[in-house]
Amino acid sequence: MDCIPAAKKRYLVLENGKVFEGYAFGANVQAIGEVVFSTNMSAFTQSVTDPNYNGQLVVQTFPLVGNCGVNPADIESNSCVKGYIVKEWCQSPSHFSCTGTLDTFFVEHGIPGLWGVDTRAVTKLIRSGGVMRGALVDDPADISKDTLVAYSVGDAVSRVTCAEQIQFQADNAQHHVVLWDLGKKASTVRSLTARGCSVTAVPAGCTADQILALNPDGIMLSNGPGNPAQYGGIVEEIKKILPAGVAIFGSGLGHQLLALACGGAVEALPYGHRGGCSVRDLETGRTLITSQNHGYAVKNKLPQGAKLRFVNANDGSCEGLDYTSFNGFSVQFKPEACWSPNNTDDIMDRFVASLKRRDA
Repeated sequence: MDCIPAAKKRYLVLENGKVFEGYAFGANVQAIGEVVFSTNMSAFTQSVTDPNYNGQLVVQTFPLVGNCGVNPADIESNSCVKGYIVKEWCQSPSHFSCTGTLDTFFVEHGIPGLWGVDTRAVTKLIRSGGVMRGALVDDPADISKDTLVAYSVGDAVSRVTCAEQIQFQADNAQHHVVLWDLGKKASTVRSLTARGCSVTAVPAGCTADQILALNPDGIMLSNGPGNPAQYGGIVEEIKKILPAGVAIFGSGLGHQLLALACGGAVEALPYGHRGGCSVRDLETGRTLITSQNHGYAVKNKLPQGAKLRFVNANDGSCEGLDYTSFNGFSVQFKPEACWSPNNTDDIMDRFVASLKRRDA
């Protein structure tokens, strides 16, 4: 495996004044974003195309990235990270499914990369000081603290949702699911169609009436990026759907917005959960290894009619709720993540089992 150094210098500048020097790869552009870290040890193609990273510069704690190359089948969405920071970057990948390098992929998609940085030192800063804004630049003098502090991810959902309805057909479909696209991933659609569900993905800005007019057997609120408190309009539409009796399942951001619609509250985590996390199922006693990517969590002061089902084994934060007032439940983690352990597959099975055929 040949890891080739890049000659051009590039810098990570943080809003706290810290500067990390390294080498450039990927696109020859500058980028500003929220600096977060991920503990994923593999599946970097899926990670860099995860819509949850929209507006963020991702620090990879695993030391070597790029050795498997890029396989188009692993791409989750058209949305990509704002920038990517690694310790060691491999330009000569070796994998049977590889069709290109991470460097080429980043150039094609306008994403700057930085390698040769002590990523664990950056991670320790984030763990102690919380998520902060930063920039990838060719010269630290090119960016000011005021510019960094003024940066906001903003309405990220509007940047990653589909522009219009999209149909995904399943062989021998038994159910029709509306996927409320807050930042859907390809693996979410595959997981549903593999279970006999035809899927209609709808834009985040759809109304309750428009969704119910599609006559779904169930509604899935997808994962997605950003601060859930910014999406009050979507929350109001969810409230209108709850009395309709349709099965509802929320994942990630969808889990948070469903909780808000039921009177719950969310809070920002100090540095988020991004990577593999242990989750305890309070009903079965099982511990699950889950894939996660979020910076907010539902407060343990639960919404009315909700029962705490899953908790994070490290910090005790809410990882899932069962609702008693309607046919619905939600989880904070990604049950459909194809690169994670498959011990969360039964979550998707449970959603499909909750679907009831509605008359056309």
